[in-house]
Amino acid sequence: MKIENIKSQMRKGVLEYCILNILSQKEAAYTSDILQELKDAKMIVVEGTVYPLLTRLKNSGYLSYRWEESKAGPPRKYYVLTTEGQKILERMHHSWQELVSAVNHINQNNHKKPNR
Repeated sequence: MKIENIKSQMRKGVLEYCILNILSQKEAAYTSDILQELKDAKMIVVEGTVYPLLTRLKNSGYLSYRWEESKAGPPRKYYVLTTEGQKILERMHHSWQELVSAVNHINQNNHKKPNR
């Protein structure tokens, strides 16, 4: 298995968490703003991945959106984290911390063992 495939799968596993996290730090965000933050963090390879995730998060009740007029072109859709979205983000954050702790524990234990 190639390392790029592994990295891509790992990113996909935490992308929803990252999107909710981005939205928790803003009043509202336009899709291109979300994409830019993900790109800046090297969390996204294919832009088409984000649109279905935003729809799924909205359909789950974790996001809502509003339309705002644009000075240059058609109205823009801005995503907002809902109360349910904030609750699931807190649960995801706790799960993330547990996962990081578990992986760090395994990594530390493997480094203490003598090489075979």
